[in-house]
Amino acid sequence: MEKKINKVTLLHSGMIVTMDSQNRVYRNGAILIDGDTIIDIGQSSQLLYNYQDHAHSGIIDLQGKIVLPGFINTHVHTSQQLARGIADDVDLLTWLHKRIWPYESNMTEEDSYISTLLCGIELIRSGVTCFAEAGGQHVSEMARAVEQLGLRACLTQSTMDCGQGLPEKWALHTTEYCIQSQKQLYDKHHDTADGRIKIWLGVRQIMNATDKLLLETRDTAKELKTGIHMHVAEIPYENELVVNTREVAHGTVTYLEKIKVLEGNLLAAHSVWVSDNEIDFLSKAKVKVSHCPAAAMRMLGFAPIKEMLDAGICVSLGTDGAPSNNRMSIVDEMYLASLINKGREAFTKGTTDPTALPAETILKMATINGAESVLWDNEIGSLQARKRADLIIVDPFSWSMVPVNDCISSLVYCMRTENIESVMCNGQWIMKDRKILTVNEGDVLLSAKKASSELLRRAGITIPSRMNVI
Repeated sequence: MEKKINKVTLLHSGMIVTMDSQNRVYRNGAILIDGDTIIDIGQSSQLLYNYQDHAHSGIIDLQGKIVLPGFINTHVHTSQQLARGIADDVDLLTWLHKRIWPYESNMTEEDSYISTLLCGIELIRSGVTCFAEAGGQHVSEMARAVEQLGLRACLTQSTMDCGQGLPEKWALHTTEYCIQSQKQLYDKHHDTADGRIKIWLGVRQIMNATDKLLLETRDTAKELKTGIHMHVAEIPYENELVVNTREVAHGTVTYLEKIKVLEGNLLAAHSVWVSDNEIDFLSKAKVKVSHCPAAAMRMLGFAPIKEMLDAGICVSLGTDGAPSNNRMSIVDEMYLASLINKGREAFTKGTTDPTALPAETILKMATINGAESVLWDNEIGSLQARKRADLIIVDPFSWSMVPVNDCISSLVYCMRTENIESVMCNGQWIMKDRKILTVNEGDVLLSAKKASSELLRRAGITIPSRMNVI
């Protein structure tokens, strides 16, 4: 291979799980990185022979550890991280109107910055190198945090122009304000942080969106050549409301198809309550779906993920926000996604199917499907030459994974967050040997405790005692 190489890192003697189109796994593999780009990947013996004299920034012996593409979390509310634990075990209306909306509407810009830093630390520790913000407050402060953390992100504003029960200042937002404020964010932050930050358009949910907002969001996303992130078909009530007010046969997906909003740049979060016809609509329009197993089981229900995958829909994984899940770990979501969807087969068909959503499918959902969902698969999602150097190193030599008889299944069914040793994004180590390198983790934790306490007090949110606290 003839290429001028100036400054490279060579990782060798590891299990390289590429997640490329051929599903190649190099048992004793190596990967060569120049700056932010993967230059070569293959057998250790060959790459060491070809490049060891050029690896001026380091030759790293992986000693049998596993290298994977960085995980991609396609649905996470980073500005909700300070609300961890404030809305557990409550009904949906209490969750939304009494906890989450008062919390979000009282956030300051500094709160959003601290919350995103705190969430980012947990994302990094779970092997995430890229995430799709599901819609939150103060996007500029999210961007400041993301740039500092060293992560890659598609950032989205929480956007609503109608609906009952909205906090007073949100109820004043017009469609024009919603579109123009997002255009301004795009102009200010899109393709910043060495290209790691993208700005998407957001629609919180159909119950808080006029037809004008839906259509103008579609058209503006086309104009800006960016994506749209929207919560879709979360609960039965949502579909019932759409049927009753927008005069369609089933619900949200049917209506979005009717007004021609279903397109390949739409990332539909959750998509739990969809019919067979609607799965067909999603498939034909090449809509991407973010499956959030923990949040779905907690509040929403069984999503027909196997049917979606069988229909050719690109399904990825998300954690949702801290008040919906508490754990921002894609490692946990991989484990849950496989088990929950195996269990759903027994529930719906009366017989078990242990082959539903096997480990290799789950890994695709967390990597290359995630990259396709955020419209970034030409650069990330798999370990291949000319793609960005977003990768993680997994140490399998601990009680949680030993013995590794089946590498791929062990990554899904045995791996825990603690097994993730190092994380690289865009060619830069952001965690090395389990130490976050880009921010002071202790300082962030202290700031988060203080900010959360003050925010809950401003919002008037009181968490009732569950037991006899003395």
